[in-house]
Amino acid sequence: MKNDDAFLFALHKMESQLKQLTFNLREGHDCMQVLQNKLDELCAFINNEEHIREWHLCSHDAEIRTQAQLLRASSIEALCHVEKYQSRRLHKGESQISDYIRNLSHSVINELDLLQIDRQSKVIFVGSGALPTSSLIIAEQTGAEVLCVDIDSEAVELGRHTARMSGLEGNITFTTTSLLELAFTRKATHVLIASLVSNKLELLEELKQVAPKSVRIMMRYGNGLKSLFNCPMEDDISEEWTQRKISNPSQIYDILLMERAKQMGMSSGFWLSMYHK
Repeated sequence: MKNDDAFLFALHKMESQLKQLTFNLREGHDCMQVLQNKLDELCAFINNEEHIREWHLCSHDAEIRTQAQLLRASSIEALCHVEKYQSRRLHKGESQISDYIRNLSHSVINELDLLQIDRQSKVIFVGSGALPTSSLIIAEQTGAEVLCVDIDSEAVELGRHTARMSGLEGNITFTTTSLLELAFTRKATHVLIASLVSNKLELLEELKQVAPKSVRIMMRYGNGLKSLFNCPMEDDISEEWTQRKISNPSQIYDILLMERAKQMGMSSGFWLSMYHK
């Protein structure tokens, strides 16, 4: 079997398994632990150096790129179900957290210095999900005011309940309202965009219209093999934004730091240097 064929088969197999397990879960079958394990296996697949090399060799193939998009859609849908499940278990006093969530928690703690968020900060997290780990950590560690935005009303309600259980309801609020319609956007100091959010360019346009010119943006994304589990950011961004890309080979996603072009300069250099300390 050619390398291209073997790689395509691996992608197809993971996509089929995730799709079937998610379907079974919706039908009421008890397969959540198996689904969690499959997502953890996908994370391991993405971080495997041999698979990264294979992607560079095979990703020009249209069939492989199409299959990668299908796998991303299935993995995102599966993760949303896992987060809702974990959130409900948390509300019942149970504590079962997958490798993905644990890794994300460590990442957020490492990002706090980079973002320079403090008690006076007003933070928007777009795509917070049913288990808003990042927002909870930011609020707990810094005391900042955090607004969680998500288009899924069920996820918003579950996240709101989790914040209450964590004793952080005074710091975190939740909404499904768009950035353009939120008064909070006009005073935001930081905006974080989750890696699973697909309309990244649309959000940047909205922020350009209503957010303060001094706003700092951190976008999580995944290009290349990381696009199997993250929405990519491969399009050119307006020159109105100055960007700093920070890639971590061992992490499931990469990050893009942005500020308005005229806001960059010494501030951005300081921001970047803080990350490398």
